[in-house]
Amino acid sequence: MSDNKTIANDNSVYEFISSLKDTEQAKDSEELVKLFRNITGSKPLMWGDNIIGFGQVSLTYASGRKVDWLQVGFSPRKGKISLYVTFDAADLTSQFPSLGKYKIGKGCIYINKLADVNMNELERLIRTAYRAGYQSPVRDDGKEQIV
Repeated sequence: MSDNKTIANDNSVYEFISSLKDTEQAKDSEELVKLFRNITGSKPLMWGDNIIGFGQVSLTYASGRKVDWLQVGFSPRKGKISLYVTFDAADLTSQFPSLGKYKIGKGCIYINKLADVNMNELERLIRTAYRAGYQSPVRDDGKEQIV
């Protein structure tokens, strides 16, 4: 079903985490796995080489192209952790003014380390995003719309 380059695979989440060179990031990743798993009830799956996802959704684009994607998840990247929890990071984070230190992209929330955020607020944010389900963004950038 998926034309997507980033797909779920059988690679070990825990081997991936233990391979991280930054020990603080590895520890934070272990904590995030517990948090996401507790919220979603789903086991963690590797998506591509470096995204840890929980739950899965099937998306259909206006062209008819179908892809499978994680419902929520995260990726430890160099110097930050990318949270994949929404299409509209600005809207979601505005609901949690006490979240702490983070940056946003269009659909990602970036944190340097868990110590920079309020863990209760982070848990509420992830829970809110997961309960809302994977919502299609309204595209105004010329990219293909999910229907």
